[in-house]
Amino acid sequence: MEHPIGLSIRKGTKVYPGTVALNAADFDLHMGAVNVLVGENGAGKSTMMKVISGVEQLTSGAILIGDEQVTFRTTEDARRHGIGIVFQELNLFPNLTVAENIFIAREKTRSGIDIDKAAQRARTRALMERLEQDIDPDDLVGDLRVGQQQIVEIAKSLAHDARILILDEPTSALSAAEVEILFRVIADLKSNGVGIVYISHRLEELIRIGDYITVLRDGVITGARSMHGVDVDWIVRNMIGESGKDFAKEIDHPFGEEVFRAEHVSLGSPAGGLLVDDVSLSLKHGEILGIYGLMGAGRSEFLECVIGRHPQARGKFFVDGVALTEKTVAGRISRGLALIPEDRKNDGLIEILAIRENMTLSSLKQFTRGIYMSLAKERRTVADFITRMTVKIASPENPISSLSGGNQQKVVISKALMTEPSVLLMDEPSRGIDIGAKAEVFKVMRSLAAEGLGIIFVTSDLDEVMSLSDRILVMSNGRVTGEFPRETATNTALVEASAVGHAKPTRHKEPV
Repeated sequence: MEHPIGLSIRKGTKVYPGTVALNAADFDLHMGAVNVLVGENGAGKSTMMKVISGVEQLTSGAILIGDEQVTFRTTEDARRHGIGIVFQELNLFPNLTVAENIFIAREKTRSGIDIDKAAQRARTRALMERLEQDIDPDDLVGDLRVGQQQIVEIAKSLAHDARILILDEPTSALSAAEVEILFRVIADLKSNGVGIVYISHRLEELIRIGDYITVLRDGVITGARSMHGVDVDWIVRNMIGESGKDFAKEIDHPFGEEVFRAEHVSLGSPAGGLLVDDVSLSLKHGEILGIYGLMGAGRSEFLECVIGRHPQARGKFFVDGVALTEKTVAGRISRGLALIPEDRKNDGLIEILAIRENMTLSSLKQFTRGIYMSLAKERRTVADFITRMTVKIASPENPISSLSGGNQQKVVISKALMTEPSVLLMDEPSRGIDIGAKAEVFKVMRSLAAEGLGIIFVTSDLDEVMSLSDRILVMSNGRVTGEFPRETATNTALVEASAVGHAKPTRHKEPV
């Protein structure tokens, strides 16, 4: 089936100080189809989408709708041409309701006099039903989990009947069930002639949903074709010049003594019930413990309890056998705990500061003597971590907002490692990271474990948890519902355990 071209870029070039983000790129957007866009972090994907959505303008080249050349000087220009975008980094007002966010700057009014809140609520309710979500239009967005906020962003674009819809990492914070709902919505939009640009690092997902694929590498398009006959190896070869899925290579090493223990940890929900329900676990020096589960299982909340974000949480913690009595986040960090949060934009970075300043935020004492701070020592340490984590930057003095999502994540990880922790907590460490960056981050995790660091990481990606973990816990409804050594874990067993309510946990013993 032929899909008409609704928008084209010809010889599109975008130059930033010190870097060429797009280099003479030709791109065709097919209507009534899913146009997959893939590439490593920093390859130019987000830049191309910002150009199409009016956030940025090309340095040279042209955007065509039909045979007419157009220029989008603002996002409103793009919206008038029917273009909507859902950014990877969410753009919502946490102090406003779901309905208010969806209709912000384009409110429904009664004869232009006042805002018709009832109509906005009704339309929002209908959108949530279409997205198969039980989210109240009057809920504050700041009270929603990241995955629910992503649903609100998608609803925002659907509310304004976009003819071209750009989805940048739309499933990065969604559970498997929510992904299936999104795919059904996309199929519905396609049947109505909407042209969809779909950016994701989940390669199997792209193959499943895509009709056309465009691969970017260092601002240059290295492959563009129909998705028919495309496999993972073809995508990876065009992305990074290599074939195969390169997750962490195994580094076999013995585990040490217990480094961390949690006993009977519980956290109440403001709405009643428990977000974390009587969770106990232990971790040894050099061990990587994966916690698998769907969104809302209580995994992130458990890590937040460990790092001290919820001082009202019940339960006990021990580091190297000594009780953890410190209640504050700073106190927990001083005892050797470090957390890499799920939402790096809001919880991991200060966007107006430089890369260097973000990286050393949690470890300023290392560079301070009395009232003086050694900037030279700070710069040397930052340079070491930039090399160690292969952070792609022009200068550590550039703002953190100038980096791609994957490189921002590497900065967050570096910031945590600078505190010299004995226990590293990682909440969805590969969210928004491309396959090349994933391999680098996972190799670092294995190397750190080999040096004796204990790692607990949360993920909803089966491949990741199976590839990286020495032992796997599964959580559902706030409880541990399964425990598996790496040797006996299977995808089926993990998925089944993640769907358990309050059943007795499944424990698989080591093979005899």
